[in-house]
Amino acid sequence: FIGFIIKSNIDDFNDFNEKTIVDPKKEKIIERLDLENIIAKDKMKTGAELRRERKEALKIQLRNEKSKQLKNKKLASSSSSGSLLLSDKNKRHNRIDKDMSCALDLLLARYLDISGIPQRSFFEQLSIHASNEDEIVITNQRVFELIQQNTVLYDKTGEQHYDIVSAFIKSIRGSDPNGAVYWLARMIEGGEDVKFIARRMLILSSEDIGNANPNAFILANNTFQAVATIGYPESRIILSQCAVYLATSPKSNASYLAIGNAQQLVKQTGDLSVPLHLKNAPTKLMKELGYGEEYKYAHDYTNNFAEQEFLPDAIKETVLYNPGENSRENNVREFLKTRWKSKYGY
Repeated sequence: FIGFIIKSNIDDFNDFNEKTIVDPKKEKIIERLDLENIIAKDKMKTGAELRRERKEALKIQLRNEKSKQLKNKKLASSSSSGSLLLSDKNKRHNRIDKDMSCALDLLLARYLDISGIPQRSFFEQLSIHASNEDEIVITNQRVFELIQQNTVLYDKTGEQHYDIVSAFIKSIRGSDPNGAVYWLARMIEGGEDVKFIARRMLILSSEDIGNANPNAFILANNTFQAVATIGYPESRIILSQCAVYLATSPKSNASYLAIGNAQQLVKQTGDLSVPLHLKNAPTKLMKELGYGEEYKYAHDYTNNFAEQEFLPDAIKETVLYNPGENSRENNVREFLKTRWKSKYGY
């Protein structure tokens, strides 16, 4: 449906007020398209009305297309026919013909807004698809084709966006690097913000891996910082490395469950008083009242541990954290057993 809207909106150009600007130096003709009229009309109409009008406009456009091609055959064959020429592949992101920038911006503004594709991502995708070309010529037809292709790949404003993100996260959680990089590629090809992808992996590294592999969080955080600095297209390599690492890491959601258990307990029990031996005693009066008096400073004891109660009396011995079943957290479980013995049942 989105692809149809994009294509049908080509016909809206019939309603535009066309103005011609002649550049005597370059001898190029730039068509400036007035977007205000069509946008104003669209805002006042319902979706059904717009769809009917766009269908009719599409029929008219198809009839006019042949005659228009004949009339403009000579003009369309030249480099000044409303096309943008980008030469030198090494500078294709930076070298945009200034004389054509206004016409291109007006053209792209309409279609990129509909498709949800950022203008920067459009040029990046154009560069990738034309990587073997010595010259990149941007024509109306090429813009339409690329936008429609990206819309099919990844609808950033619809349900497909969330479905693909969900598939990506679940592939990593499920320890499948192949699924992870596939869905990562789908997001990249669709023009997704690389920082959004990195942010999702940063969250996952704590929620689904946690202390089973603490290095995962470090790598994910560094990935987020790196892609924010480097940007696309090189950032895709960093994202891939991180996604593969996370997918192949041992998994644990023990910390995630622990904070959920603790929050639920707080909601159920309210503001329980802090045990007297754990209270701070910054004043003489507080010390006289016994604040912190029976607190045992762990470093004064063997193995830097002294058994004492750290929870309020009403919920003492409550277990909130259960180590996951993985190599590192099994070691954590043994550590807790040697310290707390049978108190928490570790």
